[in-house]
Amino acid sequence: MTFAATDALPLLRPPHFDMLGGRDGVTRLVDAFYRQMDTRADALGIRAMHEPDLASTKAVLVLYLCEWLGGPKAYSAERGHPRLRMRHAGFAIGVAERNAWLACMSAALEEVGAPPPLQQELMAAFFKTADWMRNTAT
Repeated sequence: MTFAATDALPLLRPPHFDMLGGRDGVTRLVDAFYRQMDTRADALGIRAMHEPDLASTKAVLVLYLCEWLGGPKAYSAERGHPRLRMRHAGFAIGVAERNAWLACMSAALEEVGAPPPLQQELMAAFFKTADWMRNTAT
C-alpha cells in the first residue's frame, strides 16, 4: 500500500495524562481527591489509613498517576514496580473502602473539570484497580 502526500494520517488520541493537563492537571486531581477524602463522611475510614500530613502521600500518588495515565515513568524510576496490593496489604480494604475511594476520585474528576467521557473511561479503569485491591470480604 502506498500513501500520497495528501493522505491523512490517522489521528492518535493523546494519553489520559495529556487529556488531564499533564503533571499540573494530575496534581490538581490529587489535591481534589484528598480534599474529598478530608470532607466526605463516607471516606472517614480510608482517610484514617493515611498520615495526618498528606504531603508525601500526595507526591507519591502524583508520580504514580502520571505514569499510570501515560505520562513520564518517574514513579517506576524512583520507586520500582508499584506492587499496589503489597503496599496496601496492611490495611483492611473491603467494599466500603473501595466505594469510598472511588467516590472521592469521581468527585475529584468532576471538580477538576475532566470531560465526562474521560471521567467514565478513567472511573471504569479505577474500579478495576480498586476492586482488585480488596483484601476483605466485606
